[in-house]
Amino acid sequence: MGVGPSIRRGSVNGKMSDLASISEIAHRLTYPNSRPCDAATLILVDRSGNEPKVLLGRRHLAHAFMPGHFVFPGGRIEAADRDAPVAAGLHPAVEGRLIAGVARAGATTARAFALAAIRETFEETGIVVGRKCAGDSPATRGPWTSFLATGFLPDLSGLRFIARAITPPRAKRRFDARFLAVDAGAIAHQAAGVIHLDAELTEIVWVGLAEAIKLPLPDITEIVLADLAQSIAAGFAQDAPVPFYRMQGRAYARGLL
Repeated sequence: MGVGPSIRRGSVNGKMSDLASISEIAHRLTYPNSRPCDAATLILVDRSGNEPKVLLGRRHLAHAFMPGHFVFPGGRIEAADRDAPVAAGLHPAVEGRLIAGVARAGATTARAFALAAIRETFEETGIVVGRKCAGDSPATRGPWTSFLATGFLPDLSGLRFIARAITPPRAKRRFDARFLAVDAGAIAHQAAGVIHLDAELTEIVWVGLAEAIKLPLPDITEIVLADLAQSIAAGFAQDAPVPFYRMQGRAYARGLL
């Protein structure tokens, strides 16, 4: 999933760049303004080697939006994400920050963000983040049917909240995106046949953080990679403050949740 034009260029060593040029870019956008769609994405992190690696997928070249770019799997929140069954819920700190500053939001909303990230990851890569279901799989219809048919339930307990970003006004497509991450050890299964030349993602790769920023990335992906590197260096905690990128007045700002 991509989340629109530049916010700032990041780096995996956590060095921050000036946001002034980003404000200039944002003010050159000329599309009709629209309300951003709630979205969620999942960063799978392999910390088993000397350097952490992340999973990135290449978008199909025929896509009108960011063709050929490498992205984290993710997409829009669906109504079914609010009540899909789970093996385990969110860490309390993650739940609280996911709904910080969101009007009329509670635990169900936080869970919907997390479930959307896991569901979209399964739909785009075949990867299941979950635990084996004890007994028969719950009966369901809609977007969770294929996931639950694998015999697993989504497991939210290991998720970290890495960043939130709202696409600038008057962008071609607008998202209010939550970037979640989980250790690769949470992968329980991978369905075959999901990645192919006609799929939304035509390939997926595990790549080190330093190499990842050399790939064609949406700017927000590069930014979040820098935030992820800082999180990992600090211990990959679930209760750490979360960067929040959005326009404030005529400038783009980085706050904390």
